[in-house]
Amino acid sequence: MSDHYYTNKPQTESKPRHWTFKLLGHTFSFETDSGVFSKSEVDFGSRVLIDAFQMPDIDGAIFDVGCGYGPIGLSIAKANPDRTVFMMDINERAVALSQKNAQVNGVQNVRIFVSDGLSMADKAVKAAAILTNPPIRAGKETIFRFYDGAYDQLVSSGELWVVIQKKQGAPSTVNYLEEKFSEVDVVEKKKGYWIVRAKK
Repeated sequence: MSDHYYTNKPQTESKPRHWTFKLLGHTFSFETDSGVFSKSEVDFGSRVLIDAFQMPDIDGAIFDVGCGYGPIGLSIAKANPDRTVFMMDINERAVALSQKNAQVNGVQNVRIFVSDGLSMADKAVKAAAILTNPPIRAGKETIFRFYDGAYDQLVSSGELWVVIQKKQGAPSTVNYLEEKFSEVDVVEKKKGYWIVRAKK
């Protein structure tokens, strides 16, 4: 299999690039690189998820699973300075970029680390909300494992927010989540992308 972003240690040659992007009213300076997801801009699916997300009115941390170089987690953290956002990715290069981007943009209420899904998360830290733009290339089994881990990590009434394209499995995601969660809603559909919210 050729090297891609769902890889612990990308082998592609590093070619850093820098650009700015406005999210939730804040202008971010991002550094990206080859071997990470959507290195040239904030991908459309992530932008739809960021704009659609509504913070649950319950206590708890926020998790960004598969954070890449950080647009989802950093924008949510910047907009909600009273919350701690835990950002994780299997890709070491992406995690290093997230850490650098957090520092450059002055976002301090984040904890960023390498993890395959939620396997390395602190089980004592419960989440009010978990956001993910799941790595479709990793396969359905891996993505469904994300969903299982999210259910376990959420507080009662906590919410999982997923962005996924209809053609890449949005209906099967909804069906799977309906088997585990008490409420599942498609809160937005935009250009083939579905925003799915599942409440524990």
